[in-house]
Amino acid sequence: MKSIKEIRDTDRPREKIARLGVENLSNNELIAAIIGRGISGRDVNAISADIEKLLKEKRGRPSYNEFLEINGIGTTKASQMVAAFELARRYSGGSTYKIEKPGDVLPLVDHLRSKKQEYFICMTLNGAGELIEQRIVTVGLLNHSPVHPREVFADAITDRAASVLFVHNHPSGSPEPSVQDVDITKRLYEAAEILGIGVLDHIITAKRGYVSFKERGLL
Repeated sequence: MKSIKEIRDTDRPREKIARLGVENLSNNELIAAIIGRGISGRDVNAISADIEKLLKEKRGRPSYNEFLEINGIGTTKASQMVAAFELARRYSGGSTYKIEKPGDVLPLVDHLRSKKQEYFICMTLNGAGELIEQRIVTVGLLNHSPVHPREVFADAITDRAASVLFVHNHPSGSPEPSVQDVDITKRLYEAAEILGIGVLDHIITAKRGYVSFKERGLL
């Protein structure tokens, strides 16, 4: 691999972005463009190669401290890298928020605990259990505003979701499932089976805690 000094000025990463567009750079060149320069005795391209290797090992999600372990990466460059990846994640339209248990869901729906109406939310997830999107399906008491499978699964099909997770709140403060909650969950589960979409859980959240249908054996 050539050092940055051996590369023509017009072919250096930042100059190449201006001349050809960012999409024409290699991964190594993109990394070099972000970190800018190397350190005494270590060229920017050598550092970029180490970063690219780390990205592959960590599947694109290295931590701040893992960047610091690379020779030539200090606090400034480590901050630049994690900030760049976090900004890209937020604007990419995708998500890497992984849901494995009820506790992973609760921070996303904590605002529902104080609502005075019932909100029924459907979360779509990919095959890795990562959140694709969360959407409000209905607002109002579930027995007065029925949740229809067609409304729930239309977006899930569009998202090509591997699975879904349902959440709704109880304004009463008690998270205990009602007869209607159990019936609706059963109907949605049966519809999901026909569509080939998994149902991970149905969680009821309220001021006095939460109930997971999966943990209760209701799913």
